[in-house]
Amino acid sequence: MAVRSSAAPPTPWSKSLAEPKIHETAYIHSFSNLIGDVRIGADVLIAPGTTIRADEGAPFHIGDGANVQDGVVIHGLEKGRVIGDDDHSYSVWIGNNASITHMALIHGPAYIGDGCFIGFRSTVFNARVGEGCIVMMHTLIQDVEIPPGRYVPSGSVITSQQQADRLPSVQESDIRFASHVVGVNHALRSGYQCAENTACIAPLRDQLNKSSNSGWTEMNTYSQSHANGGLDANVVNHVRQLLAQGYRIGTEHADERRFQTSSWKSCAPIQATRDRDVLSELESCLAEHSGEYVRLIGIDPKAKRRVLETIIQRPGGKAPVTHNGSARNTSYPSSSVSFPSNHRSPAGISGQGGGSIGAEAVQMIRHLTGTGCQDWH
Repeated sequence: MAVRSSAAPPTPWSKSLAEPKIHETAYIHSFSNLIGDVRIGADVLIAPGTTIRADEGAPFHIGDGANVQDGVVIHGLEKGRVIGDDDHSYSVWIGNNASITHMALIHGPAYIGDGCFIGFRSTVFNARVGEGCIVMMHTLIQDVEIPPGRYVPSGSVITSQQQADRLPSVQESDIRFASHVVGVNHALRSGYQCAENTACIAPLRDQLNKSSNSGWTEMNTYSQSHANGGLDANVVNHVRQLLAQGYRIGTEHADERRFQTSSWKSCAPIQATRDRDVLSELESCLAEHSGEYVRLIGIDPKAKRRVLETIIQRPGGKAPVTHNGSARNTSYPSSSVSFPSNHRSPAGISGQGGGSIGAEAVQMIRHLTGTGCQDWH
């Protein structure tokens, strides 16, 4: 990885030109900036967009297993130090397995104990935060010492020691939460390191490619084996597209009499979600109702509505065809079909999509109006 790190610039208070010291197991994203005497321990994750500048106050310590997330800024004043767990003087000390989360500001002199969680956009300045503290979002901690194991609610402004001493203790659920964040970031660190290692990522890519190709091969084989019988290719494509968008598949059937009155009956529910299994159940439905009309239903399970209806079989087991013999798509979103009041002639009726309504619907309307019924709007 091409880590952007550099020595501290020469200044009146420091001419050491100290450079970052990074443990070999740490991951430092190339879009982060490290300057000066920054000491990073084992298994640390420094996420994209962080700025860690030990060019005024120094040195900085970031302990083993800590994670410093996107947009974090760590800086320190020229004067003012804290005593780290190794009894040495630091501008900023961040303990082992600490989580400094998105957009937080740690400005030295500052001490963050082992296992601490510092929430989004929170600021710690000229303060000590004891081991195991949970500091939630948008808080300010300044000029105080937070005792170990305390909980700081979101939005708190802690600027007096009396406020700090009154803070409640963390709960077991808070500890589990902080531990979970550390675990996630350990996994991210390993993932980033693997992604930049050809020996690690190549087998994973090969496995993904094989899995993807296997899926397409299986479906293509299915389509080819049914090209001269069974499901029409357009039906197979409909099913693929619906499943890919997270929709479920349903079917309905009707004999000639029920079809004329649009009294469809539901087929057995299709519970499968895998393409091949759904198509197999669909074929079984067609075979069971070979002398009837069968239509395919696309169902949005979240909105609990139909998104597609298309007839896929007519009496005799034949797929719907146009006059030139090609397969006809009679699909439409059931919730979007309308009958404008200024178009009572069947030839002028259209859905919201602008296409003419199907011949079956035209025949039905003619039949109903011919017997004295009206089409309702």
